[in-house]
Amino acid sequence: MSNAPETSLPKMPLLLIVDDDPLICDTLSYSMSPAFEVITSHSRPRCTQLLRQLRRTPDLALVDLGLPPFPHRPDEGFALISDLLKLCPEIKIVVLSGQSDADNARHARTLGAIDFVAKPCSPADLHKILQRALSYRSLDERRTHGISTSPLIGDSPAIQKLKVQLQQYADSPFPVLIEGESGSGKEIVASSCLHQDTKRHSRPFLSLNCAAISPALVEPTLFGYAKGAFTGANTAKTGYFEDAADGTLFLDEIGELPLELQAKLLRVLENGEYQRVGETQKCTSRARIIAATNRDLRKEVRSGNFRADLYHRLSVFSISVPPLREMDDDKFLLLDHFRQRYATQSQQTAFELSDEARALWSRYSFPGNVRELRNIVIRLTAKHPGQTVSYSALESELDLLDEPLAPVTTTAPVVSAESDALILAASERLQQPNPFRLDRLLAETEQNYIEAAM
Repeated sequence: MSNAPETSLPKMPLLLIVDDDPLICDTLSYSMSPAFEVITSHSRPRCTQLLRQLRRTPDLALVDLGLPPFPHRPDEGFALISDLLKLCPEIKIVVLSGQSDADNARHARTLGAIDFVAKPCSPADLHKILQRALSYRSLDERRTHGISTSPLIGDSPAIQKLKVQLQQYADSPFPVLIEGESGSGKEIVASSCLHQDTKRHSRPFLSLNCAAISPALVEPTLFGYAKGAFTGANTAKTGYFEDAADGTLFLDEIGELPLELQAKLLRVLENGEYQRVGETQKCTSRARIIAATNRDLRKEVRSGNFRADLYHRLSVFSISVPPLREMDDDKFLLLDHFRQRYATQSQQTAFELSDEARALWSRYSFPGNVRELRNIVIRLTAKHPGQTVSYSALESELDLLDEPLAPVTTTAPVVSAESDALILAASERLQQPNPFRLDRLLAETEQNYIEAAM
């Protein structure tokens, strides 16, 4: 693993390369270094550890699917795509892999990869692909480039309900808990609807991803620290609560917050008081807290992973961002929005969908939500500018293997050969002279499966 040195402003884009072959990492680092600041890693655990240590979020990631401990399977690569988007929501991911069958490519895109490139690929072509991925601005960058858009696009009942809730809660000083699946747009709701469109819009908006930072650094990052509070604390530093002042502090992936820090966060929410690490003097926070999670925090409370009192304090107002499959024809409004936006950005003519492709678009459930839809539009814009996209061209971009199958109707129960064998074994056991106890059999079976799983 290597870490590129800091460069003077303006900084080059930061590129993360993850591949289990050191030679490939070194070769790609050398060929990409004229245009990118490069860091490398060889496995998923080392990569996530590196990201938590970096002071700067990578702009791009070039990821192999075949990573240890299962280099001949895509599982670790798929898991890393999810980890990267969890730790760095705005990162653009390009998969570079020898496991380049169509199913792997589609599933990687569903998880959030912006493009999929089969090995081998020439450095020149790879450079063009990375530059193209970098050219597409994130959702939050639209304001800085004078692109005026509504943050919530849609007319479905689910979106209308969300808009009503946001109008009710926007200017309240109380905490808000935003729940929703990955890729559904929770941070956009926080930054645009619950801060930018409120009376606090001119005040600071700070965002901390609780999953993207080492647990040991969460407390000093949130509360600040005094000089000499720990090794390396050469000067005093303010924390997010102090820097947010009377603005908004957004805590993303709140379910990842360590239990020992949940009590300290609860105290701030209750009376606004906190202490810098290494100090005894109390400070007071006036920031409004917005938290977000893709977990079911009620289940986390029941399992002991999240404090019940903190959950109830955070969820004074609770907002659920709907998944795209519940938004009816809004997927067409989003299609029109993104294809016009990225066509303008790339100075190309927007593509169209054929009637058959539009029917497929309507049926597809978008398991990756708005993020997946956006990435599909980006790829179609690059591949088919000004053209009509056919059914087969669109189908190649979708992960149809995860789509629910139509229910099978039968006139009689279907019993497999395995079920027949189990029923026969049960009949023989019931006919034995020894007493039979179902609870003991269930306990033994459960214990066997637990031991097998361990």
